[in-house]
Amino acid sequence: MNCQDYIGSDPKICHGQVCFKVEGKLARIMVYLVLEMLEAGETSEEIITKAYPSLTREHIQAALHYAAEVIKTGEFVPFAEVS
Repeated sequence: MNCQDYIGSDPKICHGQVCFKVEGKLARIMVYLVLEMLEAGETSEEIITKAYPSLTREHIQAALHYAAEVIKTGEFVPFAEVS
């Protein structure tokens, strides 16, 4: 999975927080919010249906993959700006 297809960051959007891409553009849906929802016990389907219908299961998988990579490498690697 290429996380950059689903998530990215831009210093001009949400203070540079990692956000989801929807239709190729950064949406103001921060990845950490979805990760917190998963931690609280919400399922991917509940998140997509009730909170963020513009997201897909692939978005949530990308968020989990990105979080795992950040923990594995011990560093945050910012994405290139999205135009």
